[in-house]
Amino acid sequence: MPPVFVSRFTATSCIGRGLDQSLAALLDRQSGLKPCAFQGIDINTWVGEVDAVDDEEMEPELRYFNCRNNRLAQLALRQDGFAEAVDTAASKWGRRRIGVFLGTSTAGILQTEWAFRHLDPVSGYLPADFVYAATHSPYSLSDFIRRKLRLEGPAMSVSSACSSSAKVLASAKRMLDAGLIDAAVVGGVDSLCATTLYGFHSLGLLADGPCRPFSDDRKGISLGEAAAYLLLERMPDSSDSGAVLLLGVGESSDAYHMSSPHPNGLGARMAMEQALSSAGLSPASIDYINLHGTATLNNDSSEAKAVAGVFGATTPCSSTKGATGHTLGAAGALEAVICAIAIQHDLMPAGPEAGQRDTTTGIQYLMSNQRQRVSHVLSNSFGFGGSNCSLVFGRSA
Repeated sequence: MPPVFVSRFTATSCIGRGLDQSLAALLDRQSGLKPCAFQGIDINTWVGEVDAVDDEEMEPELRYFNCRNNRLAQLALRQDGFAEAVDTAASKWGRRRIGVFLGTSTAGILQTEWAFRHLDPVSGYLPADFVYAATHSPYSLSDFIRRKLRLEGPAMSVSSACSSSAKVLASAKRMLDAGLIDAAVVGGVDSLCATTLYGFHSLGLLADGPCRPFSDDRKGISLGEAAAYLLLERMPDSSDSGAVLLLGVGESSDAYHMSSPHPNGLGARMAMEQALSSAGLSPASIDYINLHGTATLNNDSSEAKAVAGVFGATTPCSSTKGATGHTLGAAGALEAVICAIAIQHDLMPAGPEAGQRDTTTGIQYLMSNQRQRVSHVLSNSFGFGGSNCSLVFGRSA
């Protein structure tokens, strides 16, 4: 399939605001995870909280969108000249020819949690200033960003758990290929809330310390929050050498279990093989794999089997969730940006040190950062219910 030009990208998470801080943290193998002190949550776990999200102020005309998720979305939008790059693209293509495709898992559900804590004691009604459509609804994110950037093209939100903001790249690619748009703002935003923290706690999936993907003593995930965006455009007649390209996408739905992956990684393998096929690449062409790598026993084991089945034990790979935490609906976009950073800086990030690696996985998991030529990268994002997405990125010649 024809490649897509990734003309600008940015990410904000617990390891930093924007590309410079994120790169510095990856180079130093720093983790942004800290003991959970989020809004009175009483769970012994670590989280990746972004500082000063609640200091963001909404413009008066967008006040109905005021919730933590949209405040985080706005904060990230100001980084790395991303909004200005969208304006430049709008001047080139027209605002009706730029789509908005964003992934989220729980959107502004924290606002709904707040609303239910403040029910009218007599009537039982929700507070009058609670606006579901502009906060809790998954589409509120895309609606907010579309209005914020003054775009007029197609807009949609994808909520497929942890694959959400990887699948939006596939959605945007299909619309580009169909000629319906010429550019797209894609990405994902998910913020911390009680629903996910207590929900994953009830499943017994939260670690009591920083998560340790693919370590032999891994105990579960550390939840994080993030916002990440990529600006996709039709390939220009010429581009700078080393520009980042979206080369292939692969999606599958194995539907093995509501919350557990297929034990042999069947759907994961199908997604990776489809992504390679659509990119016109063999497994040997991939220099680095950014694993989904949640640090749960079952997820890491099943993904390792899938990766080993496609790539053998020779392709360097790692999970960066030990640095950022698992940002759920934002993970696909955040890790797509990390892959773009890997290509631009010839960096294979190993993530924070995590003790002994699980040597039974049969994959080449990085024990330290590697600095060498990175031309093709594959990124995995797998969600509950077997919703799988793999992306292949490369560099222009």
